[in-house]
Formats: sequence, C-alpha cells, structure tokens
Amino acid sequence: MKPITIQDSDQILNFLAEVALRGKGFTTDCLLDYVLDEGFTEPIYLNASGEDPDAFYKDQPQAWAIYQVREWKRVLTVSGGAGKERRVQITETP
Repeated sequence: MKPITIQDSDQILNFLAEVALRGKGFTTDCLLDYVLDEGFTEPIYLNASGEDPDAFYKDQPQAWAIYQVREWKRVLTVSGGAGKERRVQITETP
C-alpha cells in the first residue's frame, strides 16, 4: 500500500471505519471504534504507511502496517507489520 496522509476529521473517521487489524498483538474489527474509545473524536491528522498482511482495508488484506492519528497534542500510534506483534501507544506532545 502506498503511504497515505489525511488532514480532514470526517475523512479520517471514514477511513478508520474501514480498517480491521488481525494477527498477533493488538487486534480490532474496526479501528475507528478503538480510536473513539480512546477519546480521539476529532482527529486532525492521519498517516498510514508500510504493509501488513494481517491488516485489512475494506475487507482486503495487505493494508497499512503503521497508523498515526493526531488530535491536537495527543498521538495514537498503531505499529506492526509482517511477522511482528502489533502494538498501540498513545503519547502527548509538548
């Protein structure tokens, strides 16, 4: 998958609604649900890159391996990839 950057809240939420993560480590049937549960209700930036055979976009395998969602000073990062255990981290930038 080619890297993608989105800077519109509605487009970001629509994009995340189509992402499912399976495999080892952090998994979810809908990445949007997790992002909303963590309080990212109006994200301003999304970057997705890399390839992961256990990540799905619109039910198609081989979606992105790394997702970064920013809402002002908070950043949610999901990282994984082929053969790696997926993990999620939330940080706050100064």
